[in-house]
Amino acid sequence: MDKCTEMYFLFGDELKSSEEFDNYSSDTGKSLYEVIRVSDGIPIFFMEHLSRLENSAKIMKYSLTITKNEIIDGVIKLISHNKVKDGNLKLVINYNPDDENLYNKGFNEKFLVYFVKHSYPTNNQYIEGVKTITYHGERSNPNAKVINNEFRENVNLKIKGENVYEAILIDNAGYITEGSKSNIFMVKGTTVVTSRVMNVLPGITRQFIIKTCEKLNIKFIEKDVFEKELKSYNGLFISGTSPKVLPIESVDGFSFNSSENSIIKAIMVGFDDELKENKQKFVKFISNRTINK
Repeated sequence: MDKCTEMYFLFGDELKSSEEFDNYSSDTGKSLYEVIRVSDGIPIFFMEHLSRLENSAKIMKYSLTITKNEIIDGVIKLISHNKVKDGNLKLVINYNPDDENLYNKGFNEKFLVYFVKHSYPTNNQYIEGVKTITYHGERSNPNAKVINNEFRENVNLKIKGENVYEAILIDNAGYITEGSKSNIFMVKGTTVVTSRVMNVLPGITRQFIIKTCEKLNIKFIEKDVFEKELKSYNGLFISGTSPKVLPIESVDGFSFNSSENSIIKAIMVGFDDELKENKQKFVKFISNRTINK
């Protein structure tokens, strides 16, 4: 499990010192999770992340006894006590009724929230794009955000070994699906293409990129794309919690001029506008919620 990087973490609805984190964390059982970006002390696309967490639990046929309001209260409290302006929060719900850990015993469903190490792209990476590779492998249940340490470790070793930013996953049929920790978009002419949602994790950033395309009247389609078709596209980009909208400079050494593509540049600006609007909505939501309590 990732390390807790700030002074406090949340176990259930209780704040705990990070010195106790190893006592409460667990690498056994099954875990659902969400990683949420905090910007200016505000969790970005927070309600959408909670909805996806609920959907992941439904897909895996797990109960979710903690309420949405309890999660909201806990996250706000955690951000406030840690005095964090910018960073990444990880929400984990661990299911392990056989856990013999003294601290976890008796909890069939354990809820943890903590800050994790984050790495945001540099300005230069946004300007020039990033290098990627293809990786033949697929997640067992792409629609649910479930921790799979073995898969993650294998992909990370490949990424590190090739000295690239991300790996683009290719499924058993030879289709491009998603990034190992991101969604992938391709541009041909004035059309944006991405994998069908049934084959990928329905990313929150992905959702707002689609919304951005609609606002900008950019044609958007979901379809299967073969690995061998990749070179016929004009540009590609990654989307995710940390990278937001990040142009791809190359795939397996084949270069794309993604950072200069007018469609990709428009989406980058439009997405940042969506992000600002979402932050304003959350501040208003919390303000109204406080008044009504």
